[in-house]
Amino acid sequence: MIDPNLLRENPDAIKASQRARGNDEAIVDEAAKADATWRKTLQEYESLRAEQNAAAKLVGAASKEDRPALIAAGQVLADKVKAALEVANAAETRLNELMWKIENVVITEVPAGGEENFKVIKEVGTHATFDFEAKDHVALGESLDIIDIERGVKVSGSRFYFLKGWGARLELALMNMALDLATKHDFTALITPTLVRPEVMAGTGFLGEHSDEIYYLPADDLYLTGTSEVALAGYHRDEIIDLSNGPLRYAGWSTCYRREAGSAGRDTRGILRVHQFNKLEMFSYVKPEDAEQEHLKLLALEESMLQACELSYRVIDTAAGDLGSSAARKYDSEAWVPTQNQYRELTSSSNCTTFQARRLNVRYRTEDGKTATAATLNGTLATTRWLVAILETHQQADGSVRIPAALRPYLGGAEVISPK
Repeated sequence: MIDPNLLRENPDAIKASQRARGNDEAIVDEAAKADATWRKTLQEYESLRAEQNAAAKLVGAASKEDRPALIAAGQVLADKVKAALEVANAAETRLNELMWKIENVVITEVPAGGEENFKVIKEVGTHATFDFEAKDHVALGESLDIIDIERGVKVSGSRFYFLKGWGARLELALMNMALDLATKHDFTALITPTLVRPEVMAGTGFLGEHSDEIYYLPADDLYLTGTSEVALAGYHRDEIIDLSNGPLRYAGWSTCYRREAGSAGRDTRGILRVHQFNKLEMFSYVKPEDAEQEHLKLLALEESMLQACELSYRVIDTAAGDLGSSAARKYDSEAWVPTQNQYRELTSSSNCTTFQARRLNVRYRTEDGKTATAATLNGTLATTRWLVAILETHQQADGSVRIPAALRPYLGGAEVISPK
């Protein structure tokens, strides 16, 4: 949720963010009006309540003769107080409805526009080239007997798969390497729940326009998470956390589920866009003034993983209209996929400022002992789809795939995955 003080003091900043995202500006004026109404009705309630308290003291001090009239007047006043409270509560409910519809205010430097309006920050590495006919990851997976899509479809339907043998081991090696990296940088490892309550899912901002992407279990009123970010954001819900010694950092390992409802016909071949995958997600709770620095730290860790996997990649500053509702800024890191002749997103990191923490009531104590809303950030350190770029980039003429040197210690020192 956006900061109500910003709505009162600088609504134009929120309107500018709405324009950059391609969202409706009128809701900002509606919210400002609703806020003014709520504050007015709350003031009226509090005034009547103070009058009621004063009247109650008069009853206690009144004579026996005067007391009945004062009690009767007090009852009339009590009815007015009750009615005023109902009006104030209704006004607050309307305000909250509007506030929860406004997406996070984007950071000024974020490019405006939609998916195609990103800004390239850097390109790193040299694109893989081959003096033989390169195979895509599906053909490689089949010839190496490490990805079985046919049986995945047989068992579970489209966009499912089995990782087999070296395929399974390669993913686990990738995840363990990422976890070791995160641990070296003060992230506490967590294996998170993948089912969460509606209030946690809503608090992280995932029940907006893209709620059709989420699997829901109505019998249990629980949602399957598409990222451990959700559980990690809810981890300190309704708590006052200690940030006096620096950020709280977590690395959440989980299986993730996405319906891919809006991706009909897109990336239907292979394991790039699937319903179930594994992911290691970094998550940080920080003081708001430290959020942008933390964002760069997360990005640097993601880049170090890409470099360790010996991949060619680029980093983009995602355009405002392509941000999730919670993100004020998002950097995507995209690896070069040789057979597609293009970059594909492998990882992203988002600065959610105080948006999620305000919804989830996560606070910290400032130096003067007061409480303030924390900021949250997230970044992906490894996912199943990394196998796409790793297999294609490191394929060799004999059909084998060279294992990046950094991953070999996690695979018993093996250097190559060879066809059977």
